[in-house]
Amino acid sequence: MEQLPLLILLFYALYEGLLHAFEADHVLAVTNIVSQRSTILPAIKDGIFWGLGHTSTIFLIGIIMILFKVNIPDSSFFYFEAGVGLMLMLIASYRLYVFFRDEEIIVHKHHHEHAGANKHLHAHVNLSGKNLHKTSYGIGIVHGLAGSGALVVLIMTQIESVASSLLYLVIFGLGSIIGMSVIAGVFSVPFSKKLIRSKGLKVVLVMISSVLCFAYGCYVIYHNLC
Repeated sequence: MEQLPLLILLFYALYEGLLHAFEADHVLAVTNIVSQRSTILPAIKDGIFWGLGHTSTIFLIGIIMILFKVNIPDSSFFYFEAGVGLMLMLIASYRLYVFFRDEEIIVHKHHHEHAGANKHLHAHVNLSGKNLHKTSYGIGIVHGLAGSGALVVLIMTQIESVASSLLYLVIFGLGSIIGMSVIAGVFSVPFSKKLIRSKGLKVVLVMISSVLCFAYGCYVIYHNLC
């Protein structure tokens, strides 16, 4: 890899970053976030903030290991991976808790009058607009711990220049930001208020995404600690 022209290497870093965003744990975590969105644009912003958090962690670890020549034991990253698994379980649990607590709804009551009938009340449901960008950024930070050590070590063995190594990490991060914004936008579509009008369908979609996220979190913990 070190013999390749720098430009080709950086394009490869962008490709790897895009591919990295599509890993199962990333998709499941972000899906549980954007399922709380009723429009696509805020969901895309959530994906961008996730990518920024992910890149922040990888770049920080890269500086520590590449610039300051600090060796982080490989065994530490198994615990980081397990931490990601625990985070997935917490994300799924909290998503279900919030959904079944109040489904992030605001209820408006007003009167309707029908011919030949008494006035009665209807409840209209509107999704609340929560700012989840900080949450997405924090989740991205934790995700950046998983696998970052192996990535940095690989770069250290293939690229001799410190500047090129750090630039590789930045471009890799850019790829992950682009990839995650795409994922967030696409996976928010089924939850869009323009598409999902059935209360039952939304319950099913939220249950599926949360259960898969929780189950995968259990698998990640078992795989790294057992």
